[in-house]
Amino acid sequence: MSQQTPSQQAEQVHPVDERLPTGRLFTLGLQHVLVMYAGAIAVPLIVGRALNLNHEQVALLISADLFCCGLVTLIQSLGFGKYFGIKLPVMMGVTFASVGPMVAMANVQSGPEGARAIFGAIIGAGIIAMLVAPLMSRMLRFFPPVVTGTIIAIIGISLMRVGVGWALGGPAFLAQSTDVPALVAMVDSAREAAAQANAALPAGAEAVPITLGKIPMVDNPNYGALDNMAIAGLVLLVILLLVRFGRGFVANISVLLGLIFGCIVAVLVGKMGFEKVGAAHWFDVVTPFAFGMPTFDIVMVLTMALVMIVVMIESTGMFLALSDLTGKRITPKELSAGLRTDGLGTLIGGLFNTFPYTSFSQNVGLVGVTGVKSRYVCVAAGLIMIVLGMLPKMAALVESIPQFVLGGAGLVMFGMVAATGIRILANVDFRSNRNNLYIVAISIGAGMIPLVAPRWTQQMAHSLHPLLESGILLTSLSAVVLNFFFNGGKADQAGAIEAAKAAEAH
Repeated sequence: MSQQTPSQQAEQVHPVDERLPTGRLFTLGLQHVLVMYAGAIAVPLIVGRALNLNHEQVALLISADLFCCGLVTLIQSLGFGKYFGIKLPVMMGVTFASVGPMVAMANVQSGPEGARAIFGAIIGAGIIAMLVAPLMSRMLRFFPPVVTGTIIAIIGISLMRVGVGWALGGPAFLAQSTDVPALVAMVDSAREAAAQANAALPAGAEAVPITLGKIPMVDNPNYGALDNMAIAGLVLLVILLLVRFGRGFVANISVLLGLIFGCIVAVLVGKMGFEKVGAAHWFDVVTPFAFGMPTFDIVMVLTMALVMIVVMIESTGMFLALSDLTGKRITPKELSAGLRTDGLGTLIGGLFNTFPYTSFSQNVGLVGVTGVKSRYVCVAAGLIMIVLGMLPKMAALVESIPQFVLGGAGLVMFGMVAATGIRILANVDFRSNRNNLYIVAISIGAGMIPLVAPRWTQQMAHSLHPLLESGILLTSLSAVVLNFFFNGGKADQAGAIEAAKAAEAH
């Protein structure tokens, strides 16, 4: 029996399993990192500031995020036993779908206590996701393009207020701030009045409570500052010019290059300094439970579990699209292993002070653009991300980026998410199936409720606020239920694959 030559054996290696030279692996891996970097750092910046954490704590979130991005990417691309890892060229990052619920949770409880509650919800959701992973591929039929397109569109719409807030100097409510001296005077006056009234009461009478009037507010002079808005506009303009005239890789990292340009301008005009970077350590290890032991709230856990179901459905379509793109067929067991890694990555995220993870679709698009299908490129990218996560100076530099610089890039990033949803919906049959119009209309309307009426839940149980204040979750529930009501549970795997191929912006 003749033996195969090394060249014949190499020909039998699937492109997905091809091991490239080290130098090329590093270059292509760095390319993947740069493509996803701007999106990867956006979520810890949004959630960290929504929690009102200080700059060291936000920098810690960024380091933990980069570290876990790398770690979970290694598990997904390299594989970890037979139960974890799709073993395809997949980059893992924090999903934007989780931002709305986490910001809603931060609004209920801020600071390190709020962070611990969020991490507890993420840990619980990760465990649930691992348990239900084998069932998720069967649920794909409940998430046809009319559902996924609507959900992705509302994710972008919900996040746009974050991008606009960055450009203007903060959320809309920061147009005014509390007049602290006037508030102190009001409290002192109310306390004195209550003390005088109580002194005149007969023995045993009920004490007069301290009552305050409307909290005095003053205009925030930095909100909507024209010079800050001008820099945000310049960042946006640079990104658009790079997209229009750039080619290949330059166009793919236009958002990152726009951020770098904005930082240079901010430094030149004295609006960005490097004091925090100088104070940060060169090297540090990301440790679990840096904010203390997580706390667990059943409503928050279920809220994040619902997010994970949506994320895993998206991942299913993404894996099927990547299988089609690379020419490597995946079995139901391999699909379950990939989805189980979404849950494991989310569990790891909660343990290491960061957020839920899913496959980054723009990196799937990069596989198609470059034609390089080797999963070891993503393994190299994962190692680079782990190293970046252990460089606190890098995290401090990111945290030092002024909000108005982020605003120019945020308008592009979050707007592209909404546009991706619209692009998916463009392939939905609205002509012969008018019911799809109602699914989209009602679901987007439900998702807009928290945006246009932020206090609509004030008469409801406080424990329900994290669920009901998330437009993304309201849209997801509405779209799934209405689609089942109008269309039933018809399977549309081809449509899911095409929707995943179109989703290159989130």
